[in-house]
Amino acid sequence: MEQFRQIGEVLGSLKALLVFRDNIQINQRQCLLLFDIFSSAFDSMAEEMRLNLRFEEKSTIKWRILEQPLRELYGIFREGEAYVKQCLETKDWWAKAISLHHNSDCVEFHIHNLLSCVPVVIEAIETTGEISGFDQDEMRKKKRLYSSKYVKEYRDWKLFQWKFGKQYVVSQEFCNRFDIVRREDKWVMLNKFRENKNLSLSKNEQRLIDFLFESFDGSEPFSGKLLPSSVLVKSKDYQVRRRLGGRSQYKEIIWFGESFVSRHFFGDPEPLLPEISSLLSLSHPNIVNFLCGFADEEKKDWLLVMELMSKDLSSYIKENSGPRKRIPFSLPVTVDLMLQIARGMEYLHLNRISHGDLSPSNILVRARSGRISTEGSYLLAKVSGFGLTSVRSFTQKGPSNQNETLSFIWYAPEVLEEQQQTGTAENSKYTEKSDVYSFGMVCFELLTGKVPFEDSHLQGDKMSRNIRAGERPLFPFQAPKYVTNLTKKCWHADPNQRPSFSSICRILRYIKRFLALNPDYSSQQDPPVPLHDYFDIESSLSRNSPSWGSTDQFVSVSKVPFQMFVFRSLEKEKTISVSKDNSEESARDVASICGDEGVITVDDPFPSTPERKSLSSSDSMNKRISLLKRSSDAKMNKPGLSLALKLDYA
Repeated sequence: MEQFRQIGEVLGSLKALLVFRDNIQINQRQCLLLFDIFSSAFDSMAEEMRLNLRFEEKSTIKWRILEQPLRELYGIFREGEAYVKQCLETKDWWAKAISLHHNSDCVEFHIHNLLSCVPVVIEAIETTGEISGFDQDEMRKKKRLYSSKYVKEYRDWKLFQWKFGKQYVVSQEFCNRFDIVRREDKWVMLNKFRENKNLSLSKNEQRLIDFLFESFDGSEPFSGKLLPSSVLVKSKDYQVRRRLGGRSQYKEIIWFGESFVSRHFFGDPEPLLPEISSLLSLSHPNIVNFLCGFADEEKKDWLLVMELMSKDLSSYIKENSGPRKRIPFSLPVTVDLMLQIARGMEYLHLNRISHGDLSPSNILVRARSGRISTEGSYLLAKVSGFGLTSVRSFTQKGPSNQNETLSFIWYAPEVLEEQQQTGTAENSKYTEKSDVYSFGMVCFELLTGKVPFEDSHLQGDKMSRNIRAGERPLFPFQAPKYVTNLTKKCWHADPNQRPSFSSICRILRYIKRFLALNPDYSSQQDPPVPLHDYFDIESSLSRNSPSWGSTDQFVSVSKVPFQMFVFRSLEKEKTISVSKDNSEESARDVASICGDEGVITVDDPFPSTPERKSLSSSDSMNKRISLLKRSSDAKMNKPGLSLALKLDYA
């Protein structure tokens, strides 16, 4: 209950901030959407708790399963509050306009995280509701009511939205707003630029306004036009602060009082324009966003301005693993990082961009505002190092900060095979599936704190040959199989057997749900494990529902609660199926006790109650013999049900 009270306090703080909504000059519509959906989620959770829980039990063990999901929800509200404060701040307006005008954090990060957490909180409330009170008959009724919710009929998105849209905060009204708030904020920003065009500005500032105006104006496609380099380097607000990571093409710069990163490279401008145009059009909270570009066409000198992050993931892991090689992150933080990286890669692949060099050195991180929990500090992860493949050989020869002889450990075996045949790493044909392989290797380092193969005695060509032959890193015995199994699927030798990043994201969201509902896994000698392999559930859905894997259908974050609902529905169906199989096995065991008479046919020895307990194969033999004795006393002069059928009742 304490966590829910804290969520209410954050919501009240947001409401107070939005008293000054007219002062929000950047992303005002998105801030209002965030507040509205947070308010709706709070009201939905409050109604669920009021209907299903007893207030007098709030301090008992019955409410314990609610603590971690509500703690997650509280962190999400805190991050949303920080986003609104950032948009409301008027200091360094130009820097904020450059940083925030193009980002999609409101929907793709804050609302995505909220919609991923709401199903978990609802399920926790339902689980708590099943044991609330002391009336056994009432508990059985509630259990049947909750179970009837997860049926096949609601595995249709439109029907799910109609039936549960308000409960899961994905009503048609909200879904429509997800798609239009960014466009509305663009028009607001355009009007702000028009106002500034009439002010007395320097020539360079006027050029910058024209550039931003053109990139915002949807009247014609953005052509990738770049500003002259003089607009940046001759600005009175511009200065170079330091080089980054020993790579001379990356520098930290100060511009309009804010820190950014500039990527400096040379090349023929014509072939690069389409790719630069593509990079400038990308926007996702889990990729490093390119904000604007500059060029000196005479010198063939190029500058791209990007957002600044704290450090790369490889350096962070080294600093936090220490000499004893302890695991750098708790499991919930690790899975959260894996999901963020997978979401960034999913976005790139949906835009037909293969990374080709995914490794911890090309994943940048920084602390997340208001997101520190008992599980440790949560990090924001962004994929970098993609794009501009034609200049990659000049700017980047393998992952930075990595031993040059080990750069190939992140590459898929088919990529290594091609490099072996051509004798060079340049112009290799990287694919989406080779990125999935690299992601599996990144997951290994996240889970273990070790660079893949670092304990191997094989180096250089021998290791490359062994990787192509199928050798993979070994997980420690304590690593949870429900995470390592997904990782192993990602680095499968056959590219066709590797999952897509859309599938990986759905599985990782459900793993996050499992961890939130089982918060004591790390303190137990025999921690709980999922009843079913989530990759098998995803594969079953892909086989039986052709539209399930459709990227067009599942791009929107509004589908996230539906996907988790379908996973839960199929998981319950599989559990019932397994229980039924076990019951049939129990019946066969009972029949075998009676010799050669086979399955006994008797009248139903159980009273006609709504709930019947099925005996599993793990029940003791004494229970089975007792059942036989009861059955033998039944009347035998009229047809009855077979014992095997009786045991099937749930």
